[in-house]
Amino acid sequence: MTTDGFTTCLWFDGQAEEAAHLYVSIFKNSSIGRVSHYGEGAPQPAGSVLTVEFTAFGQKFVALNGGPMFKFTEAVSFQIPCENQEDIDYYWAKLLEGGGEPGPCGWLKDKFGLSWQVVPTRLIEMITDPDPAKVARATESFMAMGKFDLAALEKAFAGE
Repeated sequence: MTTDGFTTCLWFDGQAEEAAHLYVSIFKNSSIGRVSHYGEGAPQPAGSVLTVEFTAFGQKFVALNGGPMFKFTEAVSFQIPCENQEDIDYYWAKLLEGGGEPGPCGWLKDKFGLSWQVVPTRLIEMITDPDPAKVARATESFMAMGKFDLAALEKAFAGE
């Protein structure tokens, strides 16, 4: 990892390495970096994974096995911009594998409890359109969705 820019640290309870490998397998421009281990006298067993540095979708992360004290909440989520329905379907399915939970409006939690927003890039254009009627139709449509249906959003936006 380089020292320029930000690195997001994600706190896990023993699943840091598994999580890093999952995210690297899902996203392009991803790789595993250095792995550190707990030493003698640490709060976790000596030799167990302490941190895993990884890059996912070009973003820098450290997965930390810190223990059970902290859990992920929806207060922090990662948005995945999707150009088409194929991308939406891919990320939605991959992030739900193994025990994730689908949520409303393109949100989901992966099997580790980390929140993701799988969002069509077109949605931002729709909800910032100068025509308030189009914005209202698009908003009403996406508010009723779990996984985004881009064709249905386009129809609602167009008034069809």
